[in-house]
Amino acid sequence: MIATLRGVVAHGGENSLVVEVGGVGLLVWVPPSVAQEAAPGEMIFLHTYLVVREDSLALYGFESAAERELFAVFLGVNGVGPRLALNILSTLSPEAVRRAVFNEQAEVFQRVSGIGRKTAQKMLLHLQDRLEPSLEDLSGVGTMGDVDTEVLDALTALGYSVVEAQTAIQRLPKDAPPDVESRLRLVLQSLGG
Repeated sequence: MIATLRGVVAHGGENSLVVEVGGVGLLVWVPPSVAQEAAPGEMIFLHTYLVVREDSLALYGFESAAERELFAVFLGVNGVGPRLALNILSTLSPEAVRRAVFNEQAEVFQRVSGIGRKTAQKMLLHLQDRLEPSLEDLSGVGTMGDVDTEVLDALTALGYSVVEAQTAIQRLPKDAPPDVESRLRLVLQSLGG
């Protein structure tokens, strides 16, 4: 298996890059955030996962080993292929996935395009046995209450990604007002400025 890749970005697409390594251009499927940040001519390092099929070889690249490991775990879920697994990692951070599994929130997976209620439940059951809770999960820090979940839903409805929204919510001060409107206003101010 090809575990890592270091090379020069030849060019990129919406969710792929061509990385030149030793004179050979390798097509690597990546989350859109990685593709947007990579500029042609720039050196890049990716943790990779090679998917072997009867009729093709496809290389998937990630910024961290944790993302690659989650990708591999997602592939074990019945009905989740490489493209959907990549889409999950494009929408949810590894921390968000861990929190959803630890808090048994299958609905978090339904925010990903292409995942319905049944697949979300299958993912939750599959991941519960394979993911260890982090210290943050065990301490209760970083879990989202009902108010923050409503704020997250409002932000995603406004077009923000789940990762952007969760990051902004986590940055709220501890003394932030407990109501949805005030918290949403504060988060939108932080995202806007």
